[in-house]
Amino acid sequence: MTPLNDGMNLVAKEYVAAQNPADPGVLVLSEFAGAANELDTALLVNPHDIDGMARTIATALSMPLTERRMRWEAMMVKLRAGTIQQWFADFVDALQKTRSDKASPAPAMPEPQASWALRSVNSGARYH
Repeated sequence: MTPLNDGMNLVAKEYVAAQNPADPGVLVLSEFAGAANELDTALLVNPHDIDGMARTIATALSMPLTERRMRWEAMMVKLRAGTIQQWFADFVDALQKTRSDKASPAPAMPEPQASWALRSVNSGARYH
């Protein structure tokens, strides 16, 4: 998987999950894919480096079975730990952190004065 920008995360994870545990393939993954942070035992490549990609593919094709299994098992441990509930909690935490990092204190609201007229929602006005 060699996107030039973030992407293909689920495809990379599905590839790993679909492997035969007795004879797993090798994941060659762009270092720009978001999954590269999680699937760090994949062979990571820079898709702009054609010669480097060719060397990495050659490495993948000649990788011994014991190393392929070791890399696959390490990725599966991470995939199995990533439940939808954990993903959701991490996502919400990241959203809240972003919001609290960028939020400025709310301006102070003046106290309502007794002379301010209070209006009811059902004040009899009709809207068409």
